Amino acid sequence: MKPKETTRGTIDLNADLGEGGAHDAAILAIVSSANIACGGHTGDAETMRIAIRLAKDHGVRIGAHPSFLDRDNFGRSPQHPPAELLFTQLCKQVDDLINIAEQENYGVTHLKPHGALYNQAADDPLLAEVLIRVIQHCDPNLSLFGLAGSNLLQLAQASGIKIKAEAFADRRYNSDGSLRARRFADACIDQDEEAVQQVLRLIRHQELCSIDGHLIHIKADTFCVHGDGAHAVQLLSSIRQQLIACGYQIGSQS
Repeated sequence: MKPKETTRGTIDLNADLGEGGAHDAAILAIVSSANIACGGHTGDAETMRIAIRLAKDHGVRIGAHPSFLDRDNFGRSPQHPPAELLFTQLCKQVDDLINIAEQENYGVTHLKPHGALYNQAADDPLLAEVLIRVIQHCDPNLSLFGLAGSNLLQLAQASGIKIKAEAFADRRYNSDGSLRARRFADACIDQDEEAVQQVLRLIRHQELCSIDGHLIHIKADTFCVHGDGAHAVQLLSSIRQQLIACGYQIGSQS
């Protein structure tokens, strides 16, 4: 049976920021949630502070965007560090962002892992456990943003962690619901209309067409466009405008 179309409501648009992109200020005028790089794949105290201040100016909710320590590959190469070492590294990244946010009198609401950590943790229970422990240690009130339908979110929810299932406006999917690897030229969506239609289909019917033509079910609470993409501002602007034209509001829900 085809999923029932959702009623109009509030849609959370998020973007990964503080990564050295030239358009963070413009993006923060569009989105409702931002995931701020905190030193693992890129970023430092200064970039975190700038991103937090911009987000505060626009009333955008902020989250930590930690990564494997892999600045050379922007956190996008698979890594397999010892669990305790990774736990310590991730806690430092998250704590650094929380501390700077506190100095700026702004709260951190969520955590979204970056790159290879995001993809590996989706189905690796050991990495999932590390991320759960990081939230429990740094701030148990943080929500976890993760790939919609992933084992990570199931394990986190079972551990009492608040979750937000995430889908991507600017990425294509495999038939198992995983993201098309970036090593493939067709992994990313850079055309406005395709990105808009993918988001609308996900919101209205909780489905999309995979890279090999299969219809897959994805129920998402938040929708992402990567802030470092060449077309990020245009994609986000088009998505926001079309959603509002269709009767939706843009905002972050608890």
